[in-house]
Order: sequence, then structure tokens, then C-alpha cells
Amino acid sequence: MLFRAATADPAHLDRAVAHPADGPVPALTGEKIREELAGNRIRPEWIWTAEDEDGEILARALWWGRADSEQPIALDCLQVRAGVADPAAVAAGLLDAGHAAFGGLPGYNVSLPRGWRADPELAAAVAWRREAAYRTGLTREIERLRYEWTPAAGTAGPTGRLVFREGTDEEMLDAFVRLSRGSLDLATRHELELMDAEQLAREDFDFYLDCPGERSWWRLAHLPDGRLAGLAVPSATPYHRNVGYLGVVPEQRGRGLIDEILAEITRFHAAQGAERITATTDTVNLPMAAAFDRAGYEVTEIRLVLEAPAR
Repeated sequence: MLFRAATADPAHLDRAVAHPADGPVPALTGEKIREELAGNRIRPEWIWTAEDEDGEILARALWWGRADSEQPIALDCLQVRAGVADPAAVAAGLLDAGHAAFGGLPGYNVSLPRGWRADPELAAAVAWRREAAYRTGLTREIERLRYEWTPAAGTAGPTGRLVFREGTDEEMLDAFVRLSRGSLDLATRHELELMDAEQLAREDFDFYLDCPGERSWWRLAHLPDGRLAGLAVPSATPYHRNVGYLGVVPEQRGRGLIDEILAEITRFHAAQGAERITATTDTVNLPMAAAFDRAGYEVTEIRLVLEAPAR
């Protein structure tokens, strides 16, 4: 079995891109891969194939990153040709080869329809992918809901319960620290096992600063008497606007203020002409999921995130 990146020659890249996007797990089409290559979000060195002794492609892995990323951020697509006796073993070998070349373990995001566990063929396809990911060190699993807002859902007007204003970097960092306490977000809870809230706040701040959205969009949320209530960070991806980061400080939770903060983010994007706003939350974060439901966001897919435990 030969594992290699699609960098040897144009013919190899063409064959890798044209590999059939079949099977029950959604995969990128050749046209979409070409579009991502043109945007530098997928690169030949991030496309890996597994080939038999005759040069036939048996498996393909596509990693994705931002246009300015030095290394890929996530595995976007993993396929093994139907009929391969042990797809998990072939996929694991392919992932190991890519990880060795990258010098790291990017996470794997598997996009799935709602109710995927009830489909035996789809559940089996997820099972060997999960096994391959686990074999290569991606052993932490988070299931997330992907939400989407469109103008048909409308926007809620301000109620006066909160006042939104811009804040300094120091004020924003302090808000990130306070919001992390008692968070139901699994990634936040995992990170706080390895670092203090101040370190995590700096990482979150820098992450959203690097996103395509603007720092000037961010808002602090205050009660009318001036007390901090929460934080609203409208953001964007390379494709569309998204919710980014939002939350309520611990002492103000349970009062429905998350609805006010989400509404502010939605209004902001809608006022700038957004035709789509996306958002994600963990399936276990029931209060946040309920807030998205109330705001007219609809679940469009389940995202199974497989990643390496933080050290």
C-alpha cells in the first residue's frame, strides 16, 4: 500500500480530485474541491491517497484550512473505495501518513444528517471512520448541532433589557474569562482542565481575531444599571456570516438574557445583508440549543468532531 500526497505531478492531483464522491457520508465533489484549491483552503499537499500495487486509488483524505493557514485545521473528507476488506485499517494508515507529514493531528469533522444513527448503512460508514480516527489518536468525540438562519426567520427587535457597546481589548478579555466559568461548552470545559481561564480567554480572543469577521463587530452586553451581562462576537467564515461567540456571565444566567445577545448578533448580520447565518453548539448544551430554536435558527446537520485530547 502506497500512501502519498497529491504533489508528485498534475496527473496524480487530477486523479485524486476525480475520486468518486460516493457512499452515504457526504463528500466534496470534484468541482467543489477545485474551488477550494483555487481559494488555497485545500492544497495538493493536504490531499492524500492510498494506492494499491497497480496504482489504483483505494482511499482519499482531504484536509482543509484557511487561505493563510500554515498547516491544515481539519480533516474534511475521508473515503475508502467500496469493497475494501478493512476500510478502517486503510483509512488509519492514510491518516497516519498525513499526520506525520503535518507534524500534528488536525481534528476530523464529519457532517451528517439528523437521525443518522437510524440508517444502518450510514451508521456503518461512520463506524469505520470513527475507528480509523481513534487508531490515529483522534479519541475525543464531540457531537454538535449546526444551525442556520435565513431572512425568512425574521429578527427580534431590541427589548431594552440589555445595552450593547464596544469594549476595549482588556474588557473583552475579562468578559471571555467570566463567561468560561460554568460553561456547558465541552471544548471550553476540556481546555480549562489544561489551562487557566485567563490563558483560555487569550486563545479565544486571538482565534476570533483571526477569523474573517471584524474586531469592530464585537459588543459587550450590559444591564441598564451598567453591570456586565455577557458578550456578543458576530463573526464570519470564508463562506458566510456566523454567530461566533456569545454567552452570559454566571451571575446573570437563567434569566433569558442569552436570547437578547443572540438577537443582537442576528440583527447585526441581517442589517449588513446576510442571507445566511450559521452557528453550532454541542448537543449537550440544551439551553443554547433552545435559544437558537427560539430565534428561528434551524438545524441543518449534525457535526461529529473527532480530535486529539489536549495535552
